[in-house]
Order: sequence, then C-alpha cells, then structure tokens
Amino acid sequence: MREEHRIVRLAKPVKKGLLHLVFSRFLIIFLLMGLQVGVFVVLYGWLAHLSRYTIVAQTVFTGIVVIYLFNNEMDTSAKLTWLFLISLFPLPGAALLSFTQTNLGHRNLKQQVDRRIQESKKALLQPEGVLEQLEREGDGTEDLVRYLNRSGCFPAYRDTEVKYYPQGEDTFPAMIRELEKAERFIFLEFFIIEEGYMWGQVLDILIRKADAGVDVRVMYDGMCEMFHLPHAYWKLLQEHGIQAQPFAPIRPIVSSHYNYRDHRKILVIDGKVAFTGGVNLADEYINRIQRFGRWKDTAIMLRGTAAHSFTLMFLQLWNTRDPSPISLPEWSDTSPEAPDPGGFVIPYCDCPLDEDKVGETVYMDILYRATDYVHIMTPYLILDGEMEAALKYAAQRGIDVKIILPGIPDKKLANALAKSHYRALTAAGVKLYEYTPGFVHAKVFVSDAKKAVIGTINLDYRSLYHHFECAAYLFQVPCIPDIEEDFQATLSQCRLVTEETMKQESFTVRFLSHLMKFIAPLM
Repeated sequence: MREEHRIVRLAKPVKKGLLHLVFSRFLIIFLLMGLQVGVFVVLYGWLAHLSRYTIVAQTVFTGIVVIYLFNNEMDTSAKLTWLFLISLFPLPGAALLSFTQTNLGHRNLKQQVDRRIQESKKALLQPEGVLEQLEREGDGTEDLVRYLNRSGCFPAYRDTEVKYYPQGEDTFPAMIRELEKAERFIFLEFFIIEEGYMWGQVLDILIRKADAGVDVRVMYDGMCEMFHLPHAYWKLLQEHGIQAQPFAPIRPIVSSHYNYRDHRKILVIDGKVAFTGGVNLADEYINRIQRFGRWKDTAIMLRGTAAHSFTLMFLQLWNTRDPSPISLPEWSDTSPEAPDPGGFVIPYCDCPLDEDKVGETVYMDILYRATDYVHIMTPYLILDGEMEAALKYAAQRGIDVKIILPGIPDKKLANALAKSHYRALTAAGVKLYEYTPGFVHAKVFVSDAKKAVIGTINLDYRSLYHHFECAAYLFQVPCIPDIEEDFQATLSQCRLVTEETMKQESFTVRFLSHLMKFIAPLM
C-alpha cells in the first residue's frame, strides 16, 4: 500500500447544483451573453416589420448562406442540422451559421494554433529505419503515419515501453511515483482539474518540485472555472511558483471559439515519461467519490522517446498566448527500462480548427483494415454518417465489432441520442453492451491482437469535430493483450443490447432519441 502524500487545497471545492449556478459567475456571464443575443433578436424583429425590400434582402441573404452551406466541406450530418435550423428560422439560422463561420474569436484562435503547428512541424525527427520496419510488416501502418504527418509532427517510435492501466485507481499511484522522480520539468494539461483528494496530492508534489527549481507548468480547459474551479485559479497556482493558464477561458462575450475545448489529458515528466488516457484530475476518476455508479476509465504510461511527442503537443497549445517561438527542452537519456520494449508507438493529436479529422480517420482506418475483431469502449455514441457506415461495414464483412457503453449515463440527452444508433448498428451485426456497474469513461480501440488506440477521443461529435484531443496508436506493443483482457473483463459486467431491451426503453427516451437526432452535431 503506497504512502499517501499531503493533500493541498488552494480553494474551497466548487459547489454543484442549480443554487450554486444562480449565485455564481456563471449566471453573470450567462446574462451578459443573453443580453447580446437579445439585441440581435430585437434587431431581427425590427427588420421584420420593414418594407418588402428588407424581406427580399433577407431571402437573398438566406439563399446565399444555403448555397455556401452546400459547397462547404463540413460533415453531411452537420449540413442537415443547419438546413433544419434555417428551414425553421430562415434569417436567424442563416445569421447564426454565418457568425460561426466568420467569428473573429474563432479566426484568432485558429491563426495562433496554426502558427504553432506549422513552426514546429519538423521539431521532432522520424527515427531512422522505423518507417522501413513498418513497411516490412505489410499492414499499412506506415501509410497511417504519413497521413498523420500531414497535419502535425507525429513520428513513429520503436524504443518506447508502454504500460496499460485498466482503472483510474491504478493510474493515480503511477502518476505520483513518476512525479516524485521529476528533475527538470513537469508539463500537465487536463480537461478537468478539481480540488480534492487526487488533485491535492498531485499539487503537493508540484509545489515542492517548483520550490526545488523544476519547471512546472499546468494548463486546464477554461470551462473548468465555470464548474470545477474558482475564477482565476491559475493565479493561486502562480503564487506557489507554478506556471499556469486556462485554455480559452470563458468571458461574457458571445463567440464561437468557446465551442473548441481542450479535452486532452497529458502529463509529461522530464521528456522521459508521458501519461494519457481518459483520467482527469478529480476524485470520481479514481472512485474516491461515486456520481454515476462505478467509474471505469483507462490510461497508458509511455517511457521512452515517444514522450517527446507529448511534450511538443503540450507546448503547441501552451504557446498560443506567447508570441515567442516554441523552445523544446534539451532531451536527456530517455531509454526505456526494458532493452527492447517491442512494437511501435505513434502519439498524435487532433486539432478541430484544420480540415483533417484525425481522430475519426484513425478509428476508421482500424475498422477498415481489421481482419478479426475491433473492440471499443466509449462513454458516448453520437455518430456522423461516415463513422456509422464504417462500424456497420466492418460487422457486415464478418468482423467481430463490440462496443461497451455506460450502463449509468452522466448525460441523459447524450445517452438518448446514443440509443438512436442502436437499431441500425445491431441490425448490421455490431454488438452493443452497457456496463451495469456504472459509467464507462474509457476511450479504447483494440483490434486483431496487434493494434490499439488509448487516448481522449470519444465516439461523438464533440471529440471528433470540436475538441482538441490526443491519443497514442499502438502497433504490436506487448501490452495490447492486457488491453484486450481488460475489455473482456469489463464485458463480463455488461448487459447485451437486444431487440427486447430496446423495446423496453421508456417512451421519453425513445422520443428524445429521435428528436435529438436533428441537432446531433451540436451535442
């Protein structure tokens, strides 16, 4: 049993519930944003009472926006959603689409991220001989590496040991052990950080390491300060010698760039070790508290030069608010403990502001190349037409496609929307299961006993289209049997979705599943 560290608290835990929202900064921001929307509504009402020339102008504007929509490269399901909104509310719908496509906040964020990615595209060199080894395997993985490097700097590595953790409770002690070893830097980027037992112990180490001269940096998604942390929490961290910043903090100005959240989970220590997966830094992720039954999550630890890729990913977003070029640390010895860890590791990330839907493409590549099975764990199932077609096609050609979903959902509407895919998928031969002990938050693909992806990417629109995400693609890595073993162990605690169980769903769930389909791309 490991020795527990001191639990540090910099602020009182943020209270949950409707009453807290009413008396919080959230209400002020909501009201100010609502006031801005109200101005647009009043303006629209005023215009609606003007002459027929105004009506003609509205019709022409709406027509131009619809033509633009048809020629846009966005997903077909998203186009249908926008057409649905425009058909109900022609001018407001067209104006909203125009706003989301031209908003300055979105454009500024895109320019900052693009600049950082482009200037660091050759920051990490592809280790010699690795692509040639992949080509000799004849599995097409080298093609995937070439595709990934169209949108970033994602080398394939041979010299990295991978450890798989089937629970948050397993991940947390490993994080603590590695944090205690830090000598040069700690880069920490998480979607959710929340005051409590887990974060308090991590924070204790971060403060001590910062006092000892270690470069400690913390970045969390700006939405945290709405629901999980007090406002300007980063200042409290800075008072203890920790460099900190929120990504895309929420301000009382209507902007489409709030749609793009930093959903990544990255911990890098000295460029030698990196963690990623579904585990955030809050107590439910280690079942210290239970909100939706038992919380099932997963993570991996990389020990070796693949940690360099996660270092670069962190710095690319960290430096979006810094005009100076990205400066990578000088790498010390990163040799894994095992002399030949085996397999190939390809860390990658997905930026929602470019044209490459990297997360979805990697998943579909696994589905299309599978020869035996594809086993999946995901908390959400909100699919576009392409992903649904890929899942169905894999099953229809005889691949064993199984998906484990939550038995106790955290979001009722998202769960209802997931069920809208059940009938089509099961009819094609995809086997769906619900985890009866609680909530599955793991994001896992494992295939053919030789491929796996562990990371932050859910099977939903937000992850595949709107979030900054990251993952590691594993090929022939020794821990892949561990991942499949965990899948099977989790499967034993699940109920199979059948025609009978679908008929037993309440009228409300079935009604919502059909209704929410109209706005699925907005979920």
